[in-house]
Amino acid sequence: MDRRELAGFLRSRRERITPADVGLPAGQRRRTPGLRREEVAQLAFLSTEYYARLEQARAPHPSREVLAQLARALRLSDAERDHLHHLAGAPPGPPPGPSREIRQSIADLLRRLPEAAALVVSATYEVIAWNDLAAALMEDFSVLSRRDRNLIRRAFLGPYRNGRRLYGVSDADEFARTATQHLRAAAARYPNAPEVTDLVAELLAGSAEFARLWAAHDVTDRPTLCKTFAHPLVGPVSVNCDVLDIADRDQRVFLYTAAPGSPSEEALRLLSVVGTQRMGVPG
Repeated sequence: MDRRELAGFLRSRRERITPADVGLPAGQRRRTPGLRREEVAQLAFLSTEYYARLEQARAPHPSREVLAQLARALRLSDAERDHLHHLAGAPPGPPPGPSREIRQSIADLLRRLPEAAALVVSATYEVIAWNDLAAALMEDFSVLSRRDRNLIRRAFLGPYRNGRRLYGVSDADEFARTATQHLRAAAARYPNAPEVTDLVAELLAGSAEFARLWAAHDVTDRPTLCKTFAHPLVGPVSVNCDVLDIADRDQRVFLYTAAPGSPSEEALRLLSVVGTQRMGVPG
């Protein structure tokens, strides 16, 4: 671990970020450019004292979890993140499990798609990022626990809104089959990751349908290009579904768009205004 170089690198990355970049108020009396140490500590979920010691080259060896939190807080590029690991004496290696770290450019992309419902899922189909329209179309993921944001678990084990599986989407059964195939492939890539093995065990114990699909050992899939959501407020919403692979993170971006001039496009526009308000609709 090169404490001095690590300290200088952290300081240089901190000073290039403005408060506005990370949604913090600018305030007054900033003696140095960029963020304050306590602001970085807050964004990285670290104590201010520990982060200050890192920049003073006095801290003990940071864990990989701490390095991941720092990389995200400082909005590091992939190359910068690898450099951070090397300076800390923890060269990046094979991930111990599916990545939940969202590349900043992907997070920015979601916000720049106001007419598309967009979300990112991990290799286990945990929803790890979404935009406002996706929350309005499907569910307000921000109020759910990490466990309840997993779409495979929801497809097979519920809960089901108004008795409808997976938000009443028209291809729920096909999604369940495809997701099972992806999960089997993920289990081969992360054989020792508890979040993968525990999820498979839970699904096998709780769903005969999943057990049957899992026993088929299929790992291929056919993409569904169109689907319809049964939304409780605006009714059926038919969308085109495009999936973008983020290969280096083992993640997928789902994009749902409606045909121009269609009733579904108008429904999405209404949802973009209404947002996640319940409007008296029963869950």
